[in-house]
Amino acid sequence: MRTTIQARRLAVAAAAVAILTTGPGSTAQSQGERFTATASVKSPKAGGSAPVAFQIDRFVTDADRDRIKAVVEKHDNEATRAALAKMADIGFIDLAGRRTPIKYAYARPTGDGRLITVLTAAPILFLGGAAPNAKPKKGFDLALALLILDGHDAGEGELAPAVKLKTDAAGAIVTEDYGREVVRLTGIAKAK
Repeated sequence: MRTTIQARRLAVAAAAVAILTTGPGSTAQSQGERFTATASVKSPKAGGSAPVAFQIDRFVTDADRDRIKAVVEKHDNEATRAALAKMADIGFIDLAGRRTPIKYAYARPTGDGRLITVLTAAPILFLGGAAPNAKPKKGFDLALALLILDGHDAGEGELAPAVKLKTDAAGAIVTEDYGREVVRLTGIAKAK
């Protein structure tokens, strides 16, 4: 169990790095992209899967990325949520028929593929939130997705449907997912 939690923290930390990485970005990417996948979660007590779609009408600019990066580095999770909420909707995440507006979508090249980081200014769902003795939902105000695509715009990824972004004492970006289990995105494919 500890290894799974550590692996989850590393994967979500990679997503935070993707948000903040400087380098060639999304300004040259095509517009109006839609990706479909299966979101699945498995815990010792239960599991399930659901279809998910990412409609990205446009990607944020490098200037937008830098502005959000500065907010995350200098302020708390609420300031990050407020900054994202002020941004225009640039698409949506549709998880099993429930749409959540995308506020941030940034793509950067990785070898022959791309890494797309998506943020919303609202949680999609609280995994385990209805369980007895569930932890408080306060502060888990964002959702984060990481799509790792190959040269054919297919791949895998992860979804953190309720997450906090903050910096630690050393100034590093830290993510905290509400759920204890990883939500894996499999079979990601670009819709034609």
